[in-house]
Amino acid sequence: MKISRFISMKIVALSIVILTMSCASKKDIVYFQDALNYETIVNEDVFVTKFKVDDLISIFVSGKTPEAGRPFNLYRGAQEGGITAEQVDYLVDLEGMIDFPILGRIKVAGLSPNELRNDLREKLEVYIKDPIINIRLKNFEVTINGEVSRPGTYKVNGERINIMEALGLAGDLKIKGRRDNVLVMRDFNGVRNYIRIDLTSKNAVNSPAYYLTQNDVVYVEPNKSAINSSNQDSRAGIIVSIASVLITSTVLLITRN
Repeated sequence: MKISRFISMKIVALSIVILTMSCASKKDIVYFQDALNYETIVNEDVFVTKFKVDDLISIFVSGKTPEAGRPFNLYRGAQEGGITAEQVDYLVDLEGMIDFPILGRIKVAGLSPNELRNDLREKLEVYIKDPIINIRLKNFEVTINGEVSRPGTYKVNGERINIMEALGLAGDLKIKGRRDNVLVMRDFNGVRNYIRIDLTSKNAVNSPAYYLTQNDVVYVEPNKSAINSSNQDSRAGIIVSIASVLITSTVLLITRN
């Protein structure tokens, strides 16, 4: 009986180890843990979207009359006979330039939408009085992978999005997603940057990765609990087999006695 009791205690101990290794603590899953109640934090990074190589930009020019801006807008298809033409967007080439009607090649990479608008306005005032220029980035997407509820690529409406909003589009991090070391991969004109951000700290808002840029990739790696669980999955079969052998041995011992 002493042997069987000893073996039973070993099995219970093994079960407890499996359960405790898969638990995640509060510090692993809570965002902005060091933020105090009613605390005010000034965001030192005033983020503005900048155009990159391979961006697709919509630019529409108008004036006091429809005819004033027509030479500066590109269309695909007929513009007469009641058929609506499709406006052509501008692709930023490898040199960071676009070919603009009449004005020729214009440098846009590295400029914000407002900076490009002011530059075009200055050039167009030679041809149009008080030109109105609407600019929109058409390919603003971010990709969220790893330990999130809905991995995928998401389109952004507007000129900027922060990492918390982006993770919200992906259904937020799973419990077993690591919040203190989220990786943002960013490509700017051929240069790849890797930035890590700690979302458990209030200082995350001052990270250069807090606001995402077009085509950023966010990767959430698994925490220790997830890794342990993965290891336990492979060990579980072995433990069950050992436990079965021990139980069988115990039964045989008891029967013989």
